[in-house]
Amino acid sequence: MKQMVHRSDAALTLAHSQPSLAGERAAARTIISVADLSIVFDTPQGQVIAVDRVTFSVAHGEFVCIVGPSGCGKSTVLNTIAGLETPYSGAVMVDGRPMQRPRPDVGMVFQQPHLFPWKSVRKNIAHGPRMLGKSRSEARAIADGLIEMIGLNRFADAYPHTLSGGMQQRVAIARALANQPRVLLMDEPFGALDAQTRSVMQDSLLELRERIDATVVFVTHDIDEAILLADRVLIMSAGPGRILRDLGVDLPRPRSNAIMLDPAYLALKKDCLDLIRSEGRRAFDQSSAG
Repeated sequence: MKQMVHRSDAALTLAHSQPSLAGERAAARTIISVADLSIVFDTPQGQVIAVDRVTFSVAHGEFVCIVGPSGCGKSTVLNTIAGLETPYSGAVMVDGRPMQRPRPDVGMVFQQPHLFPWKSVRKNIAHGPRMLGKSRSEARAIADGLIEMIGLNRFADAYPHTLSGGMQQRVAIARALANQPRVLLMDEPFGALDAQTRSVMQDSLLELRERIDATVVFVTHDIDEAILLADRVLIMSAGPGRILRDLGVDLPRPRSNAIMLDPAYLALKKDCLDLIRSEGRRAFDQSSAG
């Protein structure tokens, strides 16, 4: 398994810094600040730069999607914001504090739900508040409110193995929201679902977004999903990962899948696809040459 390495005396050449990002957010409203972030892994072939001097910020209430070719480091960036990876250089700040380890105010949803199989839906969601010192009745009230929000009232006492994949992921999202996080990080949470369930989950997330006060960073490889959900789309290069483009999604909300027929949507999708295809080809050429 790849291991993080600490900065050593050996020189490590990093690529040129990325282009400046489009639009500046007011510092007072910034919740997530990623500054000159580089991440390096040890491999049998030597040190590999996974993420190269990435810089961006996310304002309170924004929904930002990160896309890019496979292996570009988008999940690594997300894991660093979550406190699950340690920067080689640079800094990650969440709500004004360095992100050095996982925190209750930063929720994380993975591609797989990772629910406790021995706990019911209600107890899975109540687990976080209980760990933070909430009483049993307080935790239950929080869980029941979220169960209603995600539309699973009939399944409150069900166990994860009796639920469909989409239902399990709804529970995972509710569990992440149970601690009332200021930031919600989502790593391809719908990637393992079939197309129909994925579409339903996207609509559910759009509805949920209107009801929660959280800043969202969402990693996906699906351009349609990114444009449908996001206020901004960050497009990453093939490895080493850098931010190539920071695109604002100037489409009205509330949104639904019907917006995919809008000419402005289609034009933005074409821009994204052209850039991603170019980077995907470069990544393929790099792996073939290696």
